[in-house]
Amino acid sequence: MGFLMPLYLFFVQDVCVQLSRLAECISTSKQLLDASPLTCLVIAHAGDGNFHTIVFFDPSKEDERKEAERLNHFMVHTALSMEGTCTGEHGVGTGKMKYLEKELGIESLRTMKRIKAALDPNNIMNPGKLIPPHVCI
Repeated sequence: MGFLMPLYLFFVQDVCVQLSRLAECISTSKQLLDASPLTCLVIAHAGDGNFHTIVFFDPSKEDERKEAERLNHFMVHTALSMEGTCTGEHGVGTGKMKYLEKELGIESLRTMKRIKAALDPNNIMNPGKLIPPHVCI
């Protein structure tokens, strides 16, 4: 006889800071992760200032999903407060788009959008990714 295991999703998130701030950023994040009711892991690339967290949660439980989002939000803002970036290697995509204006500023995003429009006038390369839709040229 078999048994059914609950379906868990895992949320992988990464941030990056200068090497001189990496231990502080991981330590600050780890305190929050350890206090969370969710199972969380930290994996670091000590050589480049990048670290990942893996947060396991049950997608059918809204409180667990919200907790995973809260942890992500905290870690991103911790990295940004240390002059880091919201992502070190996973990319912005749509998930971290909301953090780019705080990280880069609206003028940088407008410049990026103008460059993308010049290189991709038909908007066929990753439409809707990276640059928030509210950014106007």
